[in-house]
Amino acid sequence: MGSTVNRERLEQDLAAFEGGEDARRVVARQARDLADSGQYEAEFGAGLTADVVVENLRDAPADHGLVERWNWWIGSLEIAHGGYEQFRVRRYER
Repeated sequence: MGSTVNRERLEQDLAAFEGGEDARRVVARQARDLADSGQYEAEFGAGLTADVVVENLRDAPADHGLVERWNWWIGSLEIAHGGYEQFRVRRYER
């Protein structure tokens, strides 16, 4: 198991969502931590990639900004599988 998220690429890809540079950096960091944990890979049988993150964030409600989208996805993973709460963005100031 190992990280498959390219943080720099993910930060660029996250520009498609509402949120500034700080939001992109925070979400990319959390995604990298999730990938590094190996939890997503163990659960889904494939590594976490920038494409997987972006695809799942697109499923969030349209009125959500980037951090809200991330937390929405992490919340969905938490409900379905448990153990994802630690990857939630708890405090973010614009």
